[in-house]
Amino acid sequence: MGEEIMNSVTHGVGCLLGIAGLVLLIVFAALRGGGPAHMAAAIVYGVSIILEYLASTLYHAIQPARAKRVFRIIDHSCIYLLIAGSYTPFCLITLANDGGPALFFAVWAIAIVGIALECFLRERQPHWVSGLVYLLMGWLVVFKLPELVSLLNPVALALLAVGGVCYTVGVPFYIAKNVRYLHSVFHLWVLAGSIFQFMAVILLVI
Repeated sequence: MGEEIMNSVTHGVGCLLGIAGLVLLIVFAALRGGGPAHMAAAIVYGVSIILEYLASTLYHAIQPARAKRVFRIIDHSCIYLLIAGSYTPFCLITLANDGGPALFFAVWAIAIVGIALECFLRERQPHWVSGLVYLLMGWLVVFKLPELVSLLNPVALALLAVGGVCYTVGVPFYIAKNVRYLHSVFHLWVLAGSIFQFMAVILLVI
């Protein structure tokens, strides 16, 4: 029970930060006059953050077993949305003329398939499989690394990389969730990764 409270609180904070972040993303996109692509990317990215942290908070806060199973599927599905949403600003803005749209569709296609599998397989899918897919999906960006190095401000590139490392370091804690409090550690790494990548997007991409 105590661990689930910690899990709920850590991502509850993330949800609140995500709401504030969405507002800031929309304001920055409007003030900078980047056009429809910038605004769409800002909204998709911001909403994906909120959905994942809200789903995670509710999943860990709810106690009835049947409801918890439903929210487990929603939570795991929203991780796919967060990963795809995090790609969106870079694909539609930074890489708009360098293969970004193709990467955008590829990532979102993987997310849709992943969500379908979560809904269909439910608890039958081994926990480590989801973690591995999240990890591989997150690092598809390496195929566009040369373009990102040439197009991104070095600070944005560093923030993006540090965020990716935080997410990656968190994966073993996600897989080892049956060890008490390690899932809370995973939550903290995810929160750190989100913050670093949000800073890259809002300061230097949107």
